[in-house]
Amino acid sequence: MSTTYNEAAPAAPTNSTARVATASIVGTAIEFYDFYIYATAAALVIGPVFFPQTSGTAQMLASFLTFGIAFIARPLGSALFGHFGDRIGRKSTLVASLLLMGVCTTLIGLLPGYDSIGAWAPILLCVLRFGQGLGLGGEWGGAALLATENAPKGKRAWFGMFPQLGPSIGFLAANGLFLILAMSLNDEQFRSWGWRIPFILSAALVMVGLYARLKLHETPVFANAVAKEAPIKVPLVELFSQHWLPVLLGAASMVVCYALFYITTAFSLSYGVSTLGYSRETFLGLLCFAVLFMGLATPLAALASDRYGRRPVLIVGAILAILSGFTMEPLLTHGSTWAVALFLALELFLMGVTFAPMGAMLPELFPTRVRYTGASAAYNLGGIVGASAAPFFATKLVAMGGLSYVGGYVSAAALLSLIAVLCLKETRDNDLNKVA
Repeated sequence: MSTTYNEAAPAAPTNSTARVATASIVGTAIEFYDFYIYATAAALVIGPVFFPQTSGTAQMLASFLTFGIAFIARPLGSALFGHFGDRIGRKSTLVASLLLMGVCTTLIGLLPGYDSIGAWAPILLCVLRFGQGLGLGGEWGGAALLATENAPKGKRAWFGMFPQLGPSIGFLAANGLFLILAMSLNDEQFRSWGWRIPFILSAALVMVGLYARLKLHETPVFANAVAKEAPIKVPLVELFSQHWLPVLLGAASMVVCYALFYITTAFSLSYGVSTLGYSRETFLGLLCFAVLFMGLATPLAALASDRYGRRPVLIVGAILAILSGFTMEPLLTHGSTWAVALFLALELFLMGVTFAPMGAMLPELFPTRVRYTGASAAYNLGGIVGASAAPFFATKLVAMGGLSYVGGYVSAAALLSLIAVLCLKETRDNDLNKVA
């Protein structure tokens, strides 16, 4: 296999900027579409459909626990797909990860509820959520490497922004579809079959993503690396024996992104509908408005990251996120829709600020031979702390002490990320062609 790469690498064709941007954005857009439709369904219908034998609160907690299962699977997915991404290449691994996640998402939409197959319903749901997590574990790392390893000098954060724009697009698609369903169907129709439509439609989106990915050529950085020496046999072993500190610091730096996103979306949607008294369609509309600010912040933060460095942008973003936690209770309990919209827009804008530089920074932390494994591991380990239990703990915290406790959770997550970024060196000028 290494001989084949050695012979082909010098003549390897390059990818156009448009092709890189399309494949990066489409993949992560589908990834976050798949993941967020589950987050929305968990907040609205998963409990009654798959856990009807328990109380309303227990249903909500159980549904958020199934949400967290995928985040537990993500580090395993990063190890699995990172292994093959560092061994055989970025392109084929990206195709496989997207296909796994898409199949699992579609099958969730076809899965019978508890009333039809009893205890098998939640069991199979957990299995499919685990599969979703495995696929997602390899998705972002490959998309980020596809973008940054094709980037010209001085524009790595701008190219690394392509996969970071995917969440805004996927979120809008998922939220917009749920909003249309909420406006078109009554509660009984939505709970009976309407919620399944976004999951089943994922199959069509995956076909689009696969088409874009299959048109790609291997990245020049990886092609050059395997031309110099054969890929290592077990990238994960070398990663944690020689690069464990960047993995931990990179993971901790990601925590604020996850906390901002999933507290603002999954938890706030559940709280807004069940406690604040908003209709489902009204709150979904507010989230669609707020995510536009995340989309706006992403290119702005990427440009600033290329100009000033990754650390300054992340430090400012983390400090603002710490302060934003104190605004949660006053804005959400203000009693006005504009205050709720302001809070959602503020948090998702800060999500874009802290998330955009990660598309370049995490790949820059690792040499080529372990870059896929390392960037994926850091990205997904951060999700365990920042996202897997965020809606669950937020539901517990609001019962214990109100929204101020949940805002404290956001501030604590941002503080953890701030400390991690302060411990990292600037990576803007790192050489991605460094093999080991």
